Amino acid sequence: MDLKQYEQWKFGFADILRSARALDTKDEALRSECVSLQARLAEDKFNLLVVGRFSRGKSTLMNAILGGEHLPTGIVPLTSVITTVRYGTRKQAVLNFNNSGLRREVPLSELPEYVTQKGNPGNTKNLSYAEIELPVEMLRRGFFFVDTPGLGSPIVENTLTTERFLPEADAFVLVTSFESPLTDDEDRILRRIKNTNKKIYVVVNKQDTVSVEERAEAVQFVQDRLTTYSFREVPPIFSVSARQALDAKISKKAESLPETGLPAFEEELHRFLTEERAQAFLLNMHERTLALLSRRMGTESESHNIETLKALTKRLRELREDIFGTSAKGMEYTPEVGGEENILEFPLLQVQKSTGCSICGIILKAGFKFLSHYQYDLTIDPEVQRDHAERGGFCPLHTWQYETIASPQGVCEAYPTVTHRIAKELQRAASVSADTAAMHQAIAKLFPTRTSCPMCEQRAASERQAVEELAKEIREWKETDEKHLPVSCLYHLSMVVEALGDEVPARKLVRSQASLLERTAEDLQRYAVKFEGLRRHLTSAEERQAAMLALILLAGHRSVTSPWVVESIL
Repeated sequence: MDLKQYEQWKFGFADILRSARALDTKDEALRSECVSLQARLAEDKFNLLVVGRFSRGKSTLMNAILGGEHLPTGIVPLTSVITTVRYGTRKQAVLNFNNSGLRREVPLSELPEYVTQKGNPGNTKNLSYAEIELPVEMLRRGFFFVDTPGLGSPIVENTLTTERFLPEADAFVLVTSFESPLTDDEDRILRRIKNTNKKIYVVVNKQDTVSVEERAEAVQFVQDRLTTYSFREVPPIFSVSARQALDAKISKKAESLPETGLPAFEEELHRFLTEERAQAFLLNMHERTLALLSRRMGTESESHNIETLKALTKRLRELREDIFGTSAKGMEYTPEVGGEENILEFPLLQVQKSTGCSICGIILKAGFKFLSHYQYDLTIDPEVQRDHAERGGFCPLHTWQYETIASPQGVCEAYPTVTHRIAKELQRAASVSADTAAMHQAIAKLFPTRTSCPMCEQRAASERQAVEELAKEIREWKETDEKHLPVSCLYHLSMVVEALGDEVPARKLVRSQASLLERTAEDLQRYAVKFEGLRRHLTSAEERQAAMLALILLAGHRSVTSPWVVESIL
């Protein structure tokens, strides 16, 4: 099992609950039960609580896992502030204040002003907790990191804040170091964690400061100490150098990562999330959904609803077999260099904010410029008016685009010629045509086409140029380039692939576009689950924009691709 498959199984439960809820939209009890389960699906996340004394390297360890200098680090303790790390479309910090529902977004660079002892001594700014949002793929898949104030610091409230947050965790990472492993403060927090019966990992940091022999001796000391706590399962111990791992990821030196010890720890976190915790969550969802369907079947009187419930129960049984009949053993996990999953074979594609497809955007911009001049010429130049009339005017779509920038006076000055011409042609069709079929053909010839509409003609020219320029940009792109290539809608993607003429970049481009569409499909599913579970506040910006993006990627911008659709309908 991997995180992507885990999400797809959750979406499977969501589909079944959606169908069950539709059995009777007026049944409040059914709606409430379904919403409760849908809310559990929407809220599912993996809270990894990182604890330890101040200056042990907790924040550095999290930065290493996330692949960048995101959390502030230093030798002075943090204030009494919990800092969480979750997925976000862009890098930013969100501040939540005590006794206030207000949230303030600030650049990540300003975070130290609120969560460090230097910037916010004694938490005089009354901060409740800070959230860091990062576009890191593992966070999008359900990881939710929690960085806690250091234990044993001179600020007593720091330790109290950390201990109050313990019940929120799904698993714990205790960070100690080779300098002085397992101090009294860490001993106390271990005993508190033991009572939660949650998974715990012990990371001994700063292995680069001791010799191999000293390292082995310190790890054995920690191992012996842990056996005295009578844990149900002795916590696994990982020797790491968070600083060296972070440097390796930032510099993208994958070959030096294994010696830092971090990949082994990341692999274990991934295993726990995708095996132990994920399977427990899915099993619970199966049992509760089955109970819902069974109760409903026992009280249902309408035969067609009973048949629907039987079909849903069969789907649920098949989903369970798919989940628990698939072994999670043997799945390979490759730690990331740079902090983001490389889901695209090509460089990450850049979605244009206003139009989605870059080529659609170029066409719209060029079209607006052309139309702005043309609509003015139509009002003052008789020759332009005659030519426009001979063409039959604009196509239907471009007629209404023209209307948006032309005033009623402008239309009255520009359109008498074309309107007179169409009127004369209709009179001729009525007088000359021998039957209705001939009359129909005569009228059909009056429709503007993409070869007669001046706007369509301009559109085709700007489209050809944009396609050639993008194809050239793709051919010249190199692996060392940091720039992102623009996204194309499906219609323009086919044109770019044809223009490329080279199978290798074309194949990579198509695979990249496929990955983007798959990612967008997942965002659609996440939004639906959170919306149905009444958890819209948990949606990310990407999930909120997914509906429009999906339609644009599949059909292109409505103001660009519609002429072809209109013509095919006519």
